[in-house]
Amino acid sequence: MGGARLIESVWGLLVVGAVVASAVMALLWVVQVRIRDASHVDVAWAVLIACCAILYGLLAEGDSGNRVLAAALASLWGFRLGAYLFFDRILGKEEDGRYQELRRRWAPYANRRFFWFFQFQALFVVFFSAPFAFIAQDESGALGPLEWTGIGVWAVGNAGAILSDVQLARWRGNPENTGRTARAGLWSWSRHPNYFFEWVTWCGVALVASAAPWGWLAWLVPAGLLFLLLKVTGIPATEAQALRSRADYAEYQRTTSVFVPLPPRRG
Repeated sequence: MGGARLIESVWGLLVVGAVVASAVMALLWVVQVRIRDASHVDVAWAVLIACCAILYGLLAEGDSGNRVLAAALASLWGFRLGAYLFFDRILGKEEDGRYQELRRRWAPYANRRFFWFFQFQALFVVFFSAPFAFIAQDESGALGPLEWTGIGVWAVGNAGAILSDVQLARWRGNPENTGRTARAGLWSWSRHPNYFFEWVTWCGVALVASAAPWGWLAWLVPAGLLFLLLKVTGIPATEAQALRSRADYAEYQRTTSVFVPLPPRRG
């Protein structure tokens, strides 16, 4: 498949993904209006990326093994993360503090602005699903060293993210830790180990995609994710909410690396 034809094919897959993501986010916005809780957008974002990758695997013209690989990498990541977010932040919980703050700031036009917020998340679904479109359209057969390295990095990222989530759940499950910031395991080395390992996961996906023609474009995803985590919707919003809700968080900031796991600072 020539370069121009491949880009055209990938673009066609992403257009289909955009239509699906936009429609689902519109329906979920209606749900948000009725229940006054936008937290489920986080679950939808992860699950929709997995669903788009499955769709790309079904529609793409690449090698069947690569199409299965794209769907598998996205599904194992997206459905796991979606399930974790649902049980950790949605089921039986009030609206996430970040969205409560947005609802307060956007009043009296909160519903209108949340509609565009949900549609913006649909665009992010398309952006983050793009590497899987390149993988699915790759016509080469057997996996090479680059793909296997990427799969290994993806696995390390997923394992670190899962361990971070488990350690945080255990901390929160202890009544003695109510109102206290988690400092167990990876959380004593990084204030956001879950974010760090999610970024590692996407670096692994970009490595796998790099084996495909024009797949180097997939590196825009971990680069964009790093910017979002460090400067926009990830760490800044999470830490602002933590400072409002936990008295010990300022000290935690002083002693603990913000992103990359590093030994705690003393003194």
